[in-house]
This record gives sequence, structure tokens and C-alpha cells, in this order.
Amino acid sequence: MSSRIVPVPECDLVIFGGTGDLSRRKILPALFDRVIDGQLPDTSRIIGVSRTKMTTGDYRAWTQDALGDHETAKNSSSHFEAFCDQAHYVCLDVETGQGWDALTQLLASHEDRKRIFYLAVGPELFGGICRAIDAQGLITENTRLVMEKPIGRDLASARALNDEVAAAFQEDQIYRIDHYLGKETVQNLMVLRFANMLFEPIWNSAHIDHVQISVAETLGVGTRAGYYDRSGALRDMVQNHLLQLLCLVAMEPSMSMDATAVRDEKLKVLRALRPVTRESASNQIVRGQYLRGASADGPVPGYLDELGSAESNTETFVALKAEIENWRWAGVPFYLRTGKRLATRASEIVVSFKAIPHSIFDGGAGTVSENKLILRLQPDEGVKLMIMIKDPGQGGLRLRRVPLDMTFAESFDVRASDAYERLLMDVVRGNQTLFMRRDEVEAAWRWIDPILQAWDETEERPSSYTAGTWGPTASVALIERDGRTWHEESGV
Repeated sequence: MSSRIVPVPECDLVIFGGTGDLSRRKILPALFDRVIDGQLPDTSRIIGVSRTKMTTGDYRAWTQDALGDHETAKNSSSHFEAFCDQAHYVCLDVETGQGWDALTQLLASHEDRKRIFYLAVGPELFGGICRAIDAQGLITENTRLVMEKPIGRDLASARALNDEVAAAFQEDQIYRIDHYLGKETVQNLMVLRFANMLFEPIWNSAHIDHVQISVAETLGVGTRAGYYDRSGALRDMVQNHLLQLLCLVAMEPSMSMDATAVRDEKLKVLRALRPVTRESASNQIVRGQYLRGASADGPVPGYLDELGSAESNTETFVALKAEIENWRWAGVPFYLRTGKRLATRASEIVVSFKAIPHSIFDGGAGTVSENKLILRLQPDEGVKLMIMIKDPGQGGLRLRRVPLDMTFAESFDVRASDAYERLLMDVVRGNQTLFMRRDEVEAAWRWIDPILQAWDETEERPSSYTAGTWGPTASVALIERDGRTWHEESGV
């Protein structure tokens, strides 16, 4: 089965931070793949903006180098140079204001196009860039603004940042990007729930025992140690990625797939989260920091080694128990877990259904295990439903749990698209469904802030865990004292 490509209108995409790491690793490869597939017209322009002194010719050479290791580029040499010819460059220092005239002149000849400003820079520059875009008269009715995280460090700073951007752009022009929402399996979660009568009637506390959301990384902080030490796993992953996944699992059916309707329902989930207090934080939340250990490639350093510091209270691991105070989810815990230098790289959502009320099978048949719906976000995106069957063969009736397994790579004759490809095309189309609204961002911070305050007040150090393991032992106790265990692929 193959997918259908729907072209988008031609556009001018202006990337502030056009020579940065995000442009090199994600944005430019994503745009190249969309051009190759015929979705993004080759008449569109990609305009890199940064303070690095270079010409458009230099930037095209830089773009070629950036795409050099990209798999699609290796197999599409005929399109490689053509794509690079779409690239333009403006040397602009957003702090001094030098260079805005050159950008204004370059955009002036295409005012009728979709115009997208992508802020692939630090959030401290967002306000100044937006004010200058407005002052230069570059905002048209077809203009959109893309914001990368982090959007604030807490509720107060998120509000201040949103206020700065809102002084120039309307909310329906702003696209706050969370690349997890662009993943194929994340969107399939909504289809599974709302397009199949099988699941929605049992998607509630009467049938679901608990939900686990895990985002595990085997890599450490590496060259991002300086940034990461000011952030930590709670701000970097939980406040946005994991809470967004929780919202999609827990939201009520929206009236339609309209962006406003979907985001209204997600907001209700965030507002229904039971607040974490200083007293409950110690029982509900575990934070950790990795020590030296080993990976498949050999020994790896600890967090403090990578940071180059003797001391830091920044967490590289968080596990927590969240509860949603509404009729659908009352009494159903949501266990969230994320960390660096863990045993396996995997992102997944596990919905564990309640056990059957009574087994009609005798003890010799084996144990009846609970059903699970497993959505694997990465790697090997797919959906798996764990069910009980009779073990084939003679010798009596024996029970066995097996997966009904659908892996996208095996089921569809199509290249797996990167999340940025999908999200960038949604920006061009003007579809905000997979992007965060201002009130969503602030509601998430409203729930996260008390956790940060509790940590500051107690001044407890994060629990240590060895790199290459599944985190602190306290995270195991967090879920096992409720009579449950963390899902691991080897123990389906």
C-alpha cells in the first residue's frame, strides 16, 4: 500500500538560524524530501538568515554539505543541485539590526506567496525578531511564524515570551512546533481511537487499568551539556513532548479534526491534571542523573563528566505518576518516564487494560495476562495489540499471549517520513492541528511549576543511575508499589 502525495502552494520559507544545527539536521533534509516527492514546489525559496558572513553561493555550498549524508540526497543526485539552487542567504544580525533591508528587498517580489518565518534560534531572540519583522512591514495575510521550544522556563517566562510574539503576530499565525506530534504513530493514535468502534467504548476507567508513556534515549547530553544543565529532563521533555502525548491519549472526542476543536479537548486534559504539591512530589516523582556506565559501543561518561563540573542537581531522568480528575479517567494512573543513557532507545505508549473478572481455565492452562495496546513511536513505528490465544498443538489447552503486530515499514510501501516533513507542510497548508496553542503551553507550565518549586525547596539531589540501565531503582518502586511494572519489549 502506498501513500498519496498532495502538493502544497509555493512559499518563501525564511529560516532564522539558517546555518544552525537544527537547520542542518532537520529542516533542510525535511524540505529536500518534500521537494523530491513533489509535494513542495521547486519554485519555492528557502532563505537562510544568520549573522555568519557568507554569500548565497556560499550558503548553497553549505546546504550541499549539510545534505551530503542524507540518505535521500544520496539516491537523488539529479535533484540535489536543483534543490540547492532554491536556497538563498541573507546575512542579518538580529541584535544590531543590520541586514533587514536585504531581507525585505528579497521578499518584496513575492508578496502573494505563503510566507513562513521559522525561528530556529534561542528563545531570547524571538521577541526582537518578531518586532523587527513587524516594523519592516513583512507580515502579510499569508504570513506564518514557527516557534521552536523551549517556550519559557516556567509559567511566567512562557507568558512573557508569548506576549512578545503576540505583539506582532495573531494567534492563528503562530505555529509552536513539537516534533513528537508529527510522528506517524502519534497521529494514528487518534485514528485508532476515533475511527474504530472497537476501542472508543472501552477507552475509559471501566476497562483501562493504567497507561505508560516512555521516551528513552541511549545517548547522553554530549555537546548540549551547557543548555541541558539549565533545562533538565522535566523542562526538556515532560512539559512538552510527554504531556502532549498524554493529552492525545486522554482527550475526549472532538467535534471534528479542526485545529480549534482538537486543541480545546487537549486543553481540558491539562486543566484536569491533579496538581502536584510539595508533599505529594516525593511520592509521585523520581528524578535521576546518570553515572559512568556502558553502552553497546563501550564505556560512556557520566553526566558530570560531560558537563565538566563536579556538581549539578539537573535531572537527566524523570519518572512520575499523573492523574486526571474527570469521569473518563478517575482512578487510572498515567505513568510517564523519560531519560538519557538508558538501556534502549524507544518511545512508546502502552495502554494496559484491566484483567478479566474471572478465568474459566484451570491452572494447568497457564495465566491469563491483561491485554495491552502498544504504540511504538520510535524506532520501527507501529501498533501492537497483545491478546490471549490457545498455544497451537496437541497436549491439552495452553494459554499464550501474542501480538497482533502492524509495523509501518512492512505494511506500507512508502518511505517513513520524518516528523518535520509533515509539520512543515502543515504550516504551508495553514493547518494548526498538530501545533500547540498558547493556552496549552501555559496550562502545561502551570502543572509543571509546582514540581520545580518542590525540588528547589527540598534541595534533594537526583538519584544516581548507571548509564545503560533503566534509571534509578526508585522509578521501579514508583510503579511497583501500585502493583504494576514498567513495560519492556522483552517481557510482552
